[in-house]
Amino acid sequence: MARTTARSTATTRGARATGARIAAAAIAAIALGACSHAIGSGDTAPSTTAAPTTGCGRKTRTYYIAADRVAWDYAPRGHNLITGKPWGDVEKTYVQSGPDRIGKVYEKSLYRAYTDASFTKLAPRPADQASMGFLGPLIQAEVGDTIVVHFKNNTPFPASMHPHGVFYAKDSEGAPYDDGTSGADKADDTVPRGGTHTYVWQVPERAGPGPRDESSVMWMYHSHVDEIADTNSGLVGPIVVTRCGMARADGSPEDVDRQEFALFTVENENQSHWLHENIQRYTGDPSSVDVDDDDFNESNLMHSINGYVYGNGPMFTMKQGERVRWYVMSMGTEVDLHTPHWHGNTVTVMGMRTDVVQLLPAAMVVADMVPDDPGIWLFHCHVNDHIRAGMLARYQVLPS
Repeated sequence: MARTTARSTATTRGARATGARIAAAAIAAIALGACSHAIGSGDTAPSTTAAPTTGCGRKTRTYYIAADRVAWDYAPRGHNLITGKPWGDVEKTYVQSGPDRIGKVYEKSLYRAYTDASFTKLAPRPADQASMGFLGPLIQAEVGDTIVVHFKNNTPFPASMHPHGVFYAKDSEGAPYDDGTSGADKADDTVPRGGTHTYVWQVPERAGPGPRDESSVMWMYHSHVDEIADTNSGLVGPIVVTRCGMARADGSPEDVDRQEFALFTVENENQSHWLHENIQRYTGDPSSVDVDDDDFNESNLMHSINGYVYGNGPMFTMKQGERVRWYVMSMGTEVDLHTPHWHGNTVTVMGMRTDVVQLLPAAMVVADMVPDDPGIWLFHCHVNDHIRAGMLARYQVLPS
């Protein structure tokens, strides 16, 4: 057995302030020849405006994203799709419910996209992103753009959106700690139930691909109020930033035919905000549950790829000869040392050919593939313990 042991609802005044911040970011993005603020002797604080990138981007890309309560099924197909067989004893450790076991369905907090600021209509996830599972909406931008995220927290727990990589002022960091700020600069830290906040993130050159990167890089965003409970509850999503002059209208890289995203994580439901709710809702006899029991704790360690175990997610699908860019990442703790491995085809990472990459918690890797071998192939973590516990998926290469 695998053993591992706000801003409140916007007022008119707040809306005006948000508009001013967005306008300032847009001006900074298109200003020609301006310089970033350099901190030297006698300086007391950095600039809150990113260094502009001339001749690129300049778009304001707006997203409406909420943290929602969702009943998530880690194994919706009901059997092991890797072996093609019913659950065995090992698999049942993680997916079978019982008097004192939750099983394969858990209440979670997930980021979801909406069509507008009313947050009444979900935006459909594009068909080519079906394999993303419980990952939050894809945010895309080109170097020089400004990202504006209108966020609403529909869960009973405080939440936020903290991005990696991009440029943000203190009122758009989404992380509460003693940073010497106060007032409006703290409103982003903790968005209460039913509250909203608008995050403004600039995308300067230092947020995009470096000299040896390909045409795009990935960052992640996640809730950072109680980061351990927030991420184990499911609040994680991807950001793609494309090099200046190489983006399509939607911000994706124009030299790539298909993008695939994979989060490898041991989702520890014992540390989720929803643990006690899940016990009450999904166990047969909640009073019999011992939350300190090792076997109970093990049953709640969901060794997943995009929120699915034992190949139960939609298959990653591509065509022979396509230029496919894989963005792989991890979250978690010391057990989240992952080695994603593609059967059947190879990838290049930083100019090197391989079929295995290495991930640590919060690591992000970009891997390019031009598949030449059609078929259905295994895609899994190569850590033995994680194989046994279900960190397995498949991808399909269709003949050209």
